[in-house]
Amino acid sequence: MEKENQHREYKKSFGKEVIISLVAFANTDGGRVFVGMDDSGNISGINIGPETEQRYINEIKVATYPQIIPKTFIFEEGGKKALVFEINEYPVKPVAYKNRYYKRVKNSNHLLSLEEIVDLQQQSLQISYDAYPADVDVTDLDKNLIDRFCQKINDIGRVSILDDPLSNLAKLKLISKSKPSLAALLLFGDHNYSIHIGRFKSKETIIDDLVLKEPLMVSLEQTMMFIKKHINLSFDFDGGLARKETWQFPLEAVRELLLNTVVHRDYKNTSDIVIKIFDDRIEFTNPGTLYGKLRIEDLVRDDYVSSIRNKLLAESFFLLGDIEKYGTGFIRVRKYLEEYPGLCLEINEIGDYFKVVLIDKDASETEKAGTGQAPGKHRTSTGQAPDKLSLLAYCRHPRTIREIMDHFSLRHRETFMNNHLRPLIEKGLIRMTIPDKPTSPKQKYLTTKTGAEEILPDETDR
Repeated sequence: MEKENQHREYKKSFGKEVIISLVAFANTDGGRVFVGMDDSGNISGINIGPETEQRYINEIKVATYPQIIPKTFIFEEGGKKALVFEINEYPVKPVAYKNRYYKRVKNSNHLLSLEEIVDLQQQSLQISYDAYPADVDVTDLDKNLIDRFCQKINDIGRVSILDDPLSNLAKLKLISKSKPSLAALLLFGDHNYSIHIGRFKSKETIIDDLVLKEPLMVSLEQTMMFIKKHINLSFDFDGGLARKETWQFPLEAVRELLLNTVVHRDYKNTSDIVIKIFDDRIEFTNPGTLYGKLRIEDLVRDDYVSSIRNKLLAESFFLLGDIEKYGTGFIRVRKYLEEYPGLCLEINEIGDYFKVVLIDKDASETEKAGTGQAPGKHRTSTGQAPDKLSLLAYCRHPRTIREIMDHFSLRHRETFMNNHLRPLIEKGLIRMTIPDKPTSPKQKYLTTKTGAEEILPDETDR
């Protein structure tokens, strides 16, 4: 006999624990309770008279709301009988046992939190939380943002909305009976939900941080700008003046994970979305665990079915072209990461929060080794990373290395040398000289054609 699991429970006798298990199964994925069996699944047997099944069913009906009526059948083995109660997932949730609500987690029953009770009610009634009316007027929304929103939707072309802005929002159900929804407030208004993003050198040391409470159309772009400012960018030169840029993390995947935190967060919880950028990873944490039947193990498959907590936000970002297709976000993230074999993704639920970590394994190994630079990797902070023409133009007059790096907001000298300066020196576009000084085997001097530059360290100094 199978062990107790997500869909199976054993009880030696009938009592309230049997009903609680049936309620938990009804609120989750359905299951069976075997009465007359021990915890190991061995049959101990019970007496089953002519009225036993009906009496137990009546007790279940009286103790539950909405009333559930399980199927019953008798299981017999070795001359002993067990009574089996079977219940499917109930269409109207949550089901209560004497005003208490339970769910099934692996092989045990757990009380539902208030947030989970509300979520089950919304799923059962097919209500989206962000559709609830906000306590603001239409005049409180930013008209310019609404105009931009409508224009971009028309530019993307998934639908055509050509009426006045407020009529367009009503068609999209962002406004109902002249009252803005929570989704409308989040997109275009002054709300109390924050994105808190920081750049960390270690868990205890923060370099830069930003708290954003702007409308989502604004704060999402500002968040992406902050991330791009604080992740690394490498350059490959193809022999000409052009360069190929490679971000430490694929921006498409980063934006997908950012949208996920905004669209799927639980807005009943006013805690911040928290994004932490480290040398070797980006952590995205949002209030609210996975919604509906979705489980973490489902997200690693390409056939998972998404449950959407905030349908109006999801629809809005779909029409804006930010979401390609419902329920495919993690599929696309995995696709983007195929071109980044040094990256991996970790997904966890921690209490009432959902956390995704995008990890640069090469940087992690380098940090652990204490080298500060992954072998074969040449990275620079983004800043105003120069192309060749910009660098040549700036170097028409004598410049020190520090002047050049400060001008282009670059921090790492070795990276600047490898990715920017040496390719120009090798092509003779910038030359290295030692004006009026003897050559030293351990030192090199950089000059443009017009003047002397500061000392550059050679390989032995690095």
